[in-house]
Amino acid sequence: MKFRGQRVLIAGGTSGIGLATARCFRKEGAHVTVTGMNPERLAAAQEEGLNAQALDSRDRKALDKFFANHGPFDHLIIGLGGSKGMGEFSGMSLDTLKEGFEEKFWAQLETLQAALPHLTKGASITVITAGSARMKAPGISGLAAINGAMELMVPGLSKELASFRLNAVSPGVVDTPWWDFLPAGNKRDMFAQFTADIPSHRPAQPEEVADVIEFLAGNSYMTGKVVGVDGGLA
Repeated sequence: MKFRGQRVLIAGGTSGIGLATARCFRKEGAHVTVTGMNPERLAAAQEEGLNAQALDSRDRKALDKFFANHGPFDHLIIGLGGSKGMGEFSGMSLDTLKEGFEEKFWAQLETLQAALPHLTKGASITVITAGSARMKAPGISGLAAINGAMELMVPGLSKELASFRLNAVSPGVVDTPWWDFLPAGNKRDMFAQFTADIPSHRPAQPEEVADVIEFLAGNSYMTGKVVGVDGGLA
């Protein structure tokens, strides 16, 4: 059990990739805390035996209080995000795009900065971005901006924060509740469209992305990298 006794925090860990990652770490003996804002998902995570805490990661005062009360942590995974920012630019609401940055880019940075005093020396930090940062496809320029901004910071931050290890995992199309803003039929069509021409010919399962997150957390020589888990999409 590679992570036996180690303390892991997964911000945004009550569904999708975050929840799959929490389950992976728990199987390896870690003490896992997950945060989120959805009461039903928090309750379901608690029923699984995870330490699930309600937390708005856009609220810096709440973040500082949380880390003071619950740290230190040996591993930090930041899987915060939202669905705002998709659509063709000509008709896109820039206010909605700003909200997309608030939900993911700024929430991830606030969480990372608040966590730094409460991480053990040599702790791993893994942020979850998205393959949209590199797809260069119509309709996702907003998502590319949000995720690309985070990915561009990773190499430089890994040198600034050299007492820790900082990496990013950049998933492609993953079958998670992130897509639930679409009706079921539209969701299937979207998956088919995005995966028709890639080697895998299918969306990923969240457990496949979680495996890579767990690898990065456990490999003491990996830092400053953005690792794509996209089935060849990018």
